[in-house]
Amino acid sequence: MRKIEYVVRRLLMSLLVLVGLSIMTFTIARVVPSDPAAMYIGPHPRLEEVEQVREKLGLNRPLPVQYAYYVRDLLHGDLGQSIASKLPVLDVVGALWPATLELLITSVILSTLIGIPLGVLSARLQGSPLDVFVRAISIVGVSMPAFLSGLILQIIFFRNLHLLPLTGRLTTDLRFTHPIQMMTGFYLIDTALTGNWVAFRDVAWHIILPAITLSMYPIGLIARMTRATMLEVLAQDYIRTARAYGTRESFVIYAYALKNAIGPTLTVIGLTLAWSLTGTFFVEIIFNWPGLGTFTVNSLLNLDYPAVMGITLLGAIGYVAVNLIVDLIQAWIDPRISLT
Repeated sequence: MRKIEYVVRRLLMSLLVLVGLSIMTFTIARVVPSDPAAMYIGPHPRLEEVEQVREKLGLNRPLPVQYAYYVRDLLHGDLGQSIASKLPVLDVVGALWPATLELLITSVILSTLIGIPLGVLSARLQGSPLDVFVRAISIVGVSMPAFLSGLILQIIFFRNLHLLPLTGRLTTDLRFTHPIQMMTGFYLIDTALTGNWVAFRDVAWHIILPAITLSMYPIGLIARMTRATMLEVLAQDYIRTARAYGTRESFVIYAYALKNAIGPTLTVIGLTLAWSLTGTFFVEIIFNWPGLGTFTVNSLLNLDYPAVMGITLLGAIGYVAVNLIVDLIQAWIDPRISLT
């Protein structure tokens, strides 16, 4: 019952955050010096055409009235119409989000599977050359911006070693020779379900570099947090007692120490997942990845405020949902945590 009350309370707080964010984003988008109606028409708009579009988009109404209409449409699942593409924002997002989510999930899996073991090894072998190496690469991963690491990886693996493709999600020729039958929008899943293994391998090769680039910062952060919490737990009396009883070292490390040290790491994983929602913008531009990041950057350059607002709200909802899920997972793993 307490968990249900906690979830309801968090959802109400999240709703207030989303309302405040929508007001701020809406206001900023409207006060930016630009004329959305003229941009909607295109080059060389005539005055009477601009006035007609302002009437159509409701831009001639007072700002509070415009916001009220926006909220009304939002409650009906309408994020507005993109000024640049003339398409509903929700339709554009629906077409592009699988590419972004596939890249995001791949990077989170990579960062978790690499970051946690590195942190455990570093704590277990404290002071060893491996510990120094893990701390060094963690600092590099956290410090290096995504656009720089992406360019370096492209130079190494594409230009010098000729091992991995430079950009894109799929080789152009394969779209004709081995077309992907769309089922979910996730290329890796669709090609596997339909047995299109030629396209599956090509998609897997294309996603390696952008996924590694996006996961470098989370790997460093997760490894450092895991190492710090593991060192704290390994110094506890019950760990020394377990070792004194002759308990197998691997069991002590993973069943006792890691289980009690994983809580803060889960929080970091949730935060890095939320960070990756915006980190994909840089990565998608560098690798020409056809996802929401590329669409968002183009919308910002074109001052397409309905698209910017829609993606901002969806990103905020994702951020709030991830943090709530992480808190619930922490409470489930560690019963000492009270959901109050």
